[in-house]
Amino acid sequence: MIFSKKSGGLSESRKKRLMRGRNKKAYFKLFGKSYNKNESVIGIAFMTPAVVLGLIFTILPMLISLSYAFTDAYMLDLTKAKWTGFENFIRLFGDTVLWKALVNTAIFVVIAVPVQLGIALGLALILNIKTLRCNTFFRWAFFCPVMLSLAVTSMLWMNLMDYNDGLINTLLESIGLGRQLFLKSETQALYVIIFISVWQGAGYQMLIFLSGLKNIPPELYEAASLDGASKVKQFFSITLPAIKPTFSYVMVTTLIGAFRLITQPMIMTGGGPLNSTLTMSYYIYLQGVKYWDVGYSSAIALFYTIIMSAVALTLRKITGGDNTGEG
Repeated sequence: MIFSKKSGGLSESRKKRLMRGRNKKAYFKLFGKSYNKNESVIGIAFMTPAVVLGLIFTILPMLISLSYAFTDAYMLDLTKAKWTGFENFIRLFGDTVLWKALVNTAIFVVIAVPVQLGIALGLALILNIKTLRCNTFFRWAFFCPVMLSLAVTSMLWMNLMDYNDGLINTLLESIGLGRQLFLKSETQALYVIIFISVWQGAGYQMLIFLSGLKNIPPELYEAASLDGASKVKQFFSITLPAIKPTFSYVMVTTLIGAFRLITQPMIMTGGGPLNSTLTMSYYIYLQGVKYWDVGYSSAIALFYTIIMSAVALTLRKITGGDNTGEG
């Protein structure tokens, strides 16, 4: 063994060789990159439960549903499912109720998503004003509906809009406008659900927009003010470009949530009257759970997933929500 003359220990060259050997043992290479073994083991340990649960409750059901879409699977005896090819998909193109549900969903998405995003952004801009008094109170007030479950909210509004004893109809009658059917009207029910959904969901998007507004450097607004830019010009030239990634994220998540609308029509109207509030998610549920036609339900779900993905990806591409900063 080599010892240094002064310290009586290992020489510096020997220490360096030992350290290099230890460092090599502590790392491993994968796809041309080096990873620390200890950190990788810890990371894998933390990821494993989430990955396992995701596989069991997300990926596996998706694969099973995908396979059922090409069979005549029946809920009471799934073991006897037979391969039918594209028969379920041919059937859905002639299903008038399905297309009614798709139109209802499209109306909900086209109206609810822009209105909800507009209200959420407007509330965020108001709460971002530093001189606004009771800022915390208003923030909690706008966010409170989000904390209520959809089932509770649906029951609450059903009681408020009751034709005989509802508070809203009582007020309308007191000012001479007459009582309204609301949820029992074929022309009103869907728009009532749109209103309730926007009222409940806007607070959540508001907080995300507000966090994005807080990250905009105030120096940009100061420089724009010195150049004589108005508040409107500052909004379009500074605010919107700065929150572009945030806006894209909120838009896509809100869009997907709107496509998945099911709780409000299920509780408040049962899809009626005359299927005027029947949505695609609710129709998929009815086919699979009420009528036990798992094969057809899975085919509709696959068809609908393709539509949702195409719309979401297209809008994300249009808005440039890739977080690259490129417009």
